[in-house]
Amino acid sequence: MNGFAASSRPDNARSSADAPKSNVAILVVDDSSVNRTILKRRLAELGYENITVAMDGIQALAAIEATRFDVVLLDIEMPALGGIGVLEHQQALGRRDPPVIIISAHTSMAAVVRCIELGAEDYLPKTFELPLLRARLSAVLEKKRLRDLAAQRLHLLETELESARLAQLALVPSDFAQIAGHRTTLHAAMVPARQVGGDFYDAIRINDTTLLFAVADVAGKGAPAALTMARTLGLFRASAYHLASEVRIPDPSDILDLANSDLARNNPEAIFVTAAVGILDMRTGIGRLAIAGHETPLRYDEAGRVEPLLSHKPQLPLGAMEGVTYLSYPFELHSGEALLLLSDGVIEAEDTTGAFFGRDRLIQVLSAHAQSPHGPRATVDEVFAAVTAFADGAPQADDITALALKFD
Repeated sequence: MNGFAASSRPDNARSSADAPKSNVAILVVDDSSVNRTILKRRLAELGYENITVAMDGIQALAAIEATRFDVVLLDIEMPALGGIGVLEHQQALGRRDPPVIIISAHTSMAAVVRCIELGAEDYLPKTFELPLLRARLSAVLEKKRLRDLAAQRLHLLETELESARLAQLALVPSDFAQIAGHRTTLHAAMVPARQVGGDFYDAIRINDTTLLFAVADVAGKGAPAALTMARTLGLFRASAYHLASEVRIPDPSDILDLANSDLARNNPEAIFVTAAVGILDMRTGIGRLAIAGHETPLRYDEAGRVEPLLSHKPQLPLGAMEGVTYLSYPFELHSGEALLLLSDGVIEAEDTTGAFFGRDRLIQVLSAHAQSPHGPRATVDEVFAAVTAFADGAPQADDITALALKFD
């Protein structure tokens, strides 16, 4: 046995049925020298010149590792390792490429069926008739061309979505030490259900002593929700700074009024935004909170007590109706108390049975965690870890966002 004659092929060579046939790399795997000779001759008659041969499955796998092939003509029965073994190996690695055409005798149909189940694209009788060989190759190469094109477009899309994800994350703050101050510390994080999502959080200083903080959730997912997220975040900040230029400390209800006016006036897709927006004096712990259709923040302390921050009348999400006047409510944090703002992706996280994480489980997590001396970062990490453990591998159905703020 002389082994296989390796052929080289540029990585950027085209792999399509309509590409120059000299660029199509074919691996012929058969233990019979007669069959290999006939196949090479038939392929040459069809214009295929870039041909590599292997005499068994072991050599075939080595060739596939060393060279990119457009198609493999694979015999079923061979010494050392047959065609079924090669396909089982490729399936175990999760590989669909290169596509395989099984070479079989007419009496081996059960084995052919098994090969098709393992991912082989087609089969070729060992008569090696030229018209049939041409048809089989053309069909398999065309399918590969379409798969390659789809993979290329998917890669480009994923690259663009990753860029969008990074751009979205750049919109929200990350240096919380510079934002908080006086007696206040905070931390926030979000995990989109896709590369980009509709949740967001924000925390900015209105002045040296006043902190604006918010968590919001845009209805829907993907690019439309992400664009609305960026728009709403900008409206919150612009409204806050505009109001601060007129009065020293803006009311969060006025921020919601201004944001809703813009979102509701130009909302042909009827995309709504729920939000919880608060203003806090970082020296005294005194603040105000306005909620537009959003989860009520939870207050917790170092004794393990957890409760809703306040009772309030339900208010419409942003974008639902023009002319809505939102209300805000006062609150006060005492030393050692903290707030947790979150999106409904936390409460409504599902496990493999479809059960929800739920508010009661969240309160248990907070109650157990609150008695430790750790700060807001540890709180957010603990909540996210609890949700992940609860989901137990179930796909994330919604964006997950949390912001923790502590007053010492």
